[in-house]
Amino acid sequence: MAVTGLNHINIRAEQPLLESLRHFYRNVIGLTEGYRPPFAADGHWLYAGGLPILHLYEAAPGQNRPETARGPIDHFAFDGTDFSKTVADLREKGVAFTIKALPATGNPQIFLFDPAGNRVELQFPSPAADGLNDGA
Repeated sequence: MAVTGLNHINIRAEQPLLESLRHFYRNVIGLTEGYRPPFAADGHWLYAGGLPILHLYEAAPGQNRPETARGPIDHFAFDGTDFSKTVADLREKGVAFTIKALPATGNPQIFLFDPAGNRVELQFPSPAADGLNDGA
Protein backbone atom coordinates (compact mmCIF):
# COMPACT_ATOMS: atom_id res chain seq x y z
CA MET A 1 0.00 0.00 0.00
CA ALA A 2 1.22 3.49 -0.83
CA VAL A 3 0.01 6.32 1.38
CA THR A 4 -0.50 9.55 -0.53
CA GLY A 5 -1.55 11.88 2.25
CA LEU A 6 -3.60 12.37 5.38
CA ASN A 7 -7.32 11.90 4.72
CA HIS A 8 -8.88 13.32 7.88
CA ILE A 9 -8.71 13.68 11.64
CA ASN A 10 -11.62 12.41 13.73
CA ILE A 11 -12.36 13.83 17.17
CA ARG A 12 -15.04 12.13 19.25
CA ALA A 13 -16.57 14.10 22.13
CA GLU A 14 -19.73 14.39 24.17
CA GLN A 15 -22.00 17.44 23.99
CA PRO A 16 -21.31 20.33 24.76
CA LEU A 17 -17.57 19.77 24.06
CA LEU A 18 -18.52 18.75 20.52
CA GLU A 19 -20.09 22.18 19.93
CA SER A 20 -17.11 23.95 21.51
CA LEU A 21 -14.83 22.10 19.09
CA ARG A 22 -17.09 22.96 16.15
CA HIS A 23 -17.00 26.64 17.12
CA PHE A 24 -13.20 26.60 17.59
CA TYR A 25 -12.39 24.94 14.27
CA ARG A 26 -14.85 27.11 12.35
CA ASN A 27 -14.31 30.49 14.02
CA VAL A 28 -10.69 30.32 15.18
CA ILE A 29 -9.02 27.97 12.68
CA GLY A 30 -11.25 28.93 9.73
CA LEU A 31 -12.53 25.57 8.51
CA THR A 32 -15.95 25.52 6.86
CA GLU A 33 -18.78 23.12 7.58
CA GLY A 34 -20.00 20.96 4.74
CA TYR A 35 -21.76 17.77 3.75
CA ARG A 36 -21.63 14.86 6.17
CA PRO A 37 -23.18 11.47 5.41
CA PRO A 38 -26.20 10.57 7.58
CA PHE A 39 -24.39 8.61 10.30
CA ALA A 40 -26.40 7.37 13.31
CA ALA A 41 -24.61 9.71 15.72
CA ASP A 42 -24.57 13.51 15.45
CA GLY A 43 -21.47 15.23 14.15
CA HIS A 44 -19.94 17.68 11.72
CA TRP A 45 -17.51 17.50 8.84
CA LEU A 46 -15.27 20.54 8.52
CA TYR A 47 -13.58 21.34 5.25
CA ALA A 48 -10.41 23.03 4.02
CA GLY A 49 -9.77 23.49 0.31
CA GLY A 50 -12.89 21.49 -0.55
CA LEU A 51 -11.80 18.44 1.47
CA PRO A 52 -13.48 17.18 4.67
CA ILE A 53 -10.31 17.08 6.77
CA LEU A 54 -11.79 17.23 10.28
CA HIS A 55 -14.61 14.97 11.41
CA LEU A 56 -16.33 15.77 14.71
CA TYR A 57 -18.35 12.84 16.03
CA GLU A 58 -20.70 12.82 19.01
CA ALA A 59 -19.79 10.28 21.65
CA ALA A 60 -22.35 8.61 23.88
CA PRO A 61 -21.97 9.61 27.55
CA GLY A 62 -18.74 8.10 28.90
CA GLN A 63 -17.65 6.87 25.46
CA ASN A 64 -14.95 9.46 24.77
CA ARG A 65 -11.53 9.68 26.38
CA PRO A 66 -11.35 11.85 29.48
CA GLU A 67 -10.29 15.40 28.64
CA THR A 68 -7.17 15.03 30.80
CA ALA A 69 -5.90 11.89 29.02
CA ARG A 70 -3.26 12.46 26.34
CA GLY A 71 -1.92 9.82 24.05
CA PRO A 72 1.47 9.89 22.32
CA ILE A 73 0.24 12.13 19.48
CA ASP A 74 1.78 15.54 20.15
CA HIS A 75 -0.21 17.62 17.65
CA PHE A 76 -1.71 17.82 14.20
CA ALA A 77 -1.04 20.60 11.71
CA PHE A 78 -2.92 22.64 9.16
CA ASP A 79 -1.41 24.69 6.34
CA GLY A 80 -2.17 28.37 6.75
CA THR A 81 -2.03 31.56 4.76
CA ASP A 82 -1.33 35.14 5.83
CA PHE A 83 0.72 34.65 8.97
CA SER A 84 0.47 38.29 10.14
CA LYS A 85 -3.33 38.39 9.76
CA THR A 86 -3.67 35.07 11.57
CA VAL A 87 -1.60 36.35 14.50
CA ALA A 88 -3.72 39.52 14.64
CA ASP A 89 -6.98 37.52 14.47
CA LEU A 90 -5.90 35.16 17.26
CA ARG A 91 -4.90 38.08 19.48
CA GLU A 92 -8.21 39.84 18.78
CA LYS A 93 -10.10 36.67 19.74
CA GLY A 94 -8.05 36.26 22.92
CA VAL A 95 -6.67 32.86 21.88
CA ALA A 96 -3.40 31.88 23.57
CA PHE A 97 -0.68 30.68 21.19
CA THR A 98 3.07 30.40 20.70
CA ILE A 99 5.11 31.10 17.60
CA LYS A 100 8.06 29.04 16.42
CA ALA A 101 10.01 28.67 13.19
CA LEU A 102 10.96 25.49 11.35
CA PRO A 103 14.71 24.93 11.50
CA ALA A 104 16.52 25.52 8.18
CA THR A 105 13.53 27.01 6.32
CA GLY A 106 12.35 29.51 8.93
CA ASN A 107 8.72 28.81 8.01
CA PRO A 108 6.55 30.24 10.80
CA GLN A 109 4.45 27.95 12.95
CA ILE A 110 1.70 28.84 15.39
CA PHE A 111 0.83 26.38 18.17
CA LEU A 112 -2.41 26.51 20.15
CA PHE A 113 -4.82 24.18 21.95
CA ASP A 114 -8.42 23.34 21.02
CA PRO A 115 -11.19 23.12 23.66
CA ALA A 116 -10.51 19.37 24.14
CA GLY A 117 -6.82 19.98 24.88
CA ASN A 118 -5.49 18.84 21.48
CA ARG A 119 -2.37 20.71 20.41
CA VAL A 120 -2.86 22.24 16.96
CA GLU A 121 -0.20 23.67 14.64
CA LEU A 122 -0.77 26.20 11.89
CA GLN A 123 2.15 26.20 9.44
CA PHE A 124 2.81 28.99 6.97
CA PRO A 125 4.83 28.92 3.75
CA SER A 126 6.51 32.32 4.00
CA PRO A 127 9.74 32.38 6.01
CA ALA A 128 9.52 36.17 6.31
CA ALA A 129 6.92 37.13 8.88
CA ASP A 130 6.97 40.09 11.21
CA GLY A 131 6.70 39.28 14.89
CA LEU A 132 8.13 35.77 14.39
CA ASN A 133 9.70 35.61 17.84
CA ASP A 134 6.70 37.22 19.51
CA GLY A 135 4.07 35.05 21.19
CA ALA A 136 0.88 35.54 23.14
